[in-house]
Amino acid sequence: MSPIPGLAASLPEGALEDVNCGFCDSAERSTKFTDGPFSVVTCAQCGLTYVTPRLTDGDLIDHVYNEGYWTSDAAKTRGYTDYRRDEPLYLKTYRRRLAVIKRHFSKPGRVLDIGCAAGFFLRVMRDESWQVTGLEPSEPIRNKAQQALGAGNVRAALLHEAGFEAGSFDLITLWDVLEHIPDPVAAISEARRLLAPGGKLLIETQNVNSRAAKVLGSRWQHYKHAEHIYHFNPETLAAILDRAGMRVLENTPKLGGKYVSLGFIAERAGRLHPALSLLLSPLKLLASASVYVNLFDEMIVVAAAADQPS
Repeated sequence: MSPIPGLAASLPEGALEDVNCGFCDSAERSTKFTDGPFSVVTCAQCGLTYVTPRLTDGDLIDHVYNEGYWTSDAAKTRGYTDYRRDEPLYLKTYRRRLAVIKRHFSKPGRVLDIGCAAGFFLRVMRDESWQVTGLEPSEPIRNKAQQALGAGNVRAALLHEAGFEAGSFDLITLWDVLEHIPDPVAAISEARRLLAPGGKLLIETQNVNSRAAKVLGSRWQHYKHAEHIYHFNPETLAAILDRAGMRVLENTPKLGGKYVSLGFIAERAGRLHPALSLLLSPLKLLASASVYVNLFDEMIVVAAAADQPS
């Protein structure tokens, strides 16, 4: 069996490899903590926090983002308990987040969602009259997106394989995706190429320097080592955007929260202490009820091409 928490399948020999910093390639680093085979480290040169060793690029899709990711029996360490079941909560969350997009766009345009999963964000955007396109390499969840949005609007390819023409989109989004991508600079550079004049890139990702991350330490809910291979802060994310030819227009934790079920709260409490999970287990009886939760530990960043006029 795999030594990685939350993965049920055996891994091939050599699937885990030690890596240098994904931004500056330095091997100098300090260790924040170690969990099983993984270490969460911070680069001594540029300050980027990342996970090493990690799954090789080819094994990430096969061994992490399969069906067991979307319906996980260990969601505290991998994936989601039932991503499809939480559809109403995701739709409600993205409708709330429309406020960010409307600050930067006065009318609908063409949007590409990278890592679109079941297409919940794109459904909200389609309702707002945007032309929608999604990329999702995980077949089990991509099928749901294609059923909702049309097979031609959701592609299986990774971003660098998709074959889009330059300037194809007015808005490109990465919701909870950049921390999963092995080469974030290359991904953002390609996104920049695909933006039309005046286009914007929107990234939501976790902030490892947030108060919640510091208080919770190794129990922070976003430390899920097989999938979250980078942990950004405002400075490291801005540096990555700058190298890719982008500049930050806005970075805010507001609207970075989510609607979650009371059952989800009880489940995640177990990450802090098993007794909390037991204490809050009655909430599971009200699992269909939801609340909006924002720990202000996620950043919503809007960026534009560096050479684009303000």
